[in-house]
Order: sequence, then structure tokens, then C-alpha cells
Amino acid sequence: MADQRVFTLSQVAQHKSKKDCWLVIDGRVLDVTKFLEEHPGGEEVLIESAGKDASKEFKDIGHSNAAQNLLLKYQVGVLPGFTFKEGKIVDSSIREPKKKEMSAFVIKDDGLPKYAAFLEFFVPLLVAGSYFSYRYLTRLVN
Repeated sequence: MADQRVFTLSQVAQHKSKKDCWLVIDGRVLDVTKFLEEHPGGEEVLIESAGKDASKEFKDIGHSNAAQNLLLKYQVGVLPGFTFKEGKIVDSSIREPKKKEMSAFVIKDDGLPKYAAFLEFFVPLLVAGSYFSYRYLTRLVN
């Protein structure tokens, strides 16, 4: 990509549909049309930023190195005043995912002690038992 094409922001703004989706991240003009279906956050996020400079949104999310390396794959040019040397992708496995399947795990730490689940079940049961015992005993007295 030695001779990078230069696009203005108004030229990028013309590409903001689902069939032709361009955006700008850190001065790089990206054609992400083919990436819409693969984007982990959903295609709506990219379409919402289409035709605009999405640098702030990209940084706010905190994308991984793999995501940042994908910028090189989808780069079609630069904005005026920006020049980049051709970057190398650090890990060859990042270039193209072999599977279209994602794996993730979630660690749920709700901060409740272990006995809280016990209390959440037995306290209402104890209250209900007490209520019905009281009702039963008051009927016997009457």
C-alpha cells in the first residue's frame, strides 16, 4: 500500500449504506462492507458510524490488537494529511479467522456471600411457615 489513495471526509460520507459501508479510524479510510456480518458487535454499530470518523468510538470500546490489525486489511486509503507506513500484522492467525464461530466465557462475580442463596430461599419459607402456624393456632383457640 505504498501509494495510498487520499479521500476527503465528504467522499467517505457518500459510502454509508449496508451495501457500501466506509468509515474513518485514525485517518485510515476503511471499506468495512464485507466485515459487516462478521463484526462481533453487530452490523448496526458499523452502519451507524458509516461515512464518518469513528476514531473516538473505536478507542472508547477498547478493541483488541486483533481488531486493530484488521484495520490494515480493510484500509482503502487515508484522509488528507495522514500518511502511514505499510504495517505488518503481528500474528498470522489474526489475518483471517478460520472459523466463523466465536467462543467466550463470562465470569460472574456478584459479590454475594455463599450463604446468601441459602437465606434467599429459607427466610421467605420461614416467614410463610410462621404465618400459617399462627393462623392455625388462632383458629384452634377460637
